[in-house]
Amino acid sequence: MKYYRTLLLFLLVNSVSSFLSNKQSFASRHVRASADREGSSALMAYKKVFVAGGTRGLGRFVIDKLLESGTEVVALTRSDGAFEELNGIDGVTAVMGDAFDQKSVENAMDGCDAAITTLGGSTDDRRIDYEGNNNVIESAGILGVQRIILVTSIGCGSSKEAAPPSVFEVLKEALQAKEKAENILIKYYTNSNWTIIRPGGLKTEPMTGNAILTEDNTAIGAIHREDVANLVVKALDSPATERKILSAIDPSIMSSVAVEGKQIAAFAL
Repeated sequence: MKYYRTLLLFLLVNSVSSFLSNKQSFASRHVRASADREGSSALMAYKKVFVAGGTRGLGRFVIDKLLESGTEVVALTRSDGAFEELNGIDGVTAVMGDAFDQKSVENAMDGCDAAITTLGGSTDDRRIDYEGNNNVIESAGILGVQRIILVTSIGCGSSKEAAPPSVFEVLKEALQAKEKAENILIKYYTNSNWTIIRPGGLKTEPMTGNAILTEDNTAIGAIHREDVANLVVKALDSPATERKILSAIDPSIMSSVAVEGKQIAAFAL
């Protein structure tokens, strides 16, 4: 009898020891797996980005900033000269097509994991501000490209009151077309991780590094195109900007339309 009690006790101790060992092993694996997931999230970035409007101006700066971050770029262009120039840059694939043609946009975007559009202007009484941007948004929806950054302008939507009446009247047609594109994105693409960035008055001068994004829809002022591009690319990989509408200004630049002494809270990227 004593032998059996000893054997039973031995088996019980071994069972408990084995249970605790397995539990610790499971916990250790769980911690490592969690750490791996967190590490992957921290390193997650968009590797191949479609850019509409990248042949000149703000869009061209966006391409430069994406390349600096190590991101591959696909750029839509309808210009032979821009096609050759962009294809000559390492990391850029230029695709011939017209932003007014939805299928051209879709074909160019296929295989990308994010889209940025800086389209603006008009051709033959057609505004690319709405039609082109809408084609980018629609193509992203068709292809399942969930990350979209739409660059419009202060004076659109909730920021209308920020623009002085005289400025709004001059830009009214463009602002209304851009706002229409904004509304399509907000209303119908609720599953997309979109961001709308509304720059103030654009200038083509060297980057200051002082520009900010803000949720203050009364903010108005000037900003250099290169600074906007820098903020756009930073916003691309910032989950905090998803489904946000942000204005972009540079408080360090004197502007005749900015309210003197007004403090603007910067949005944390």
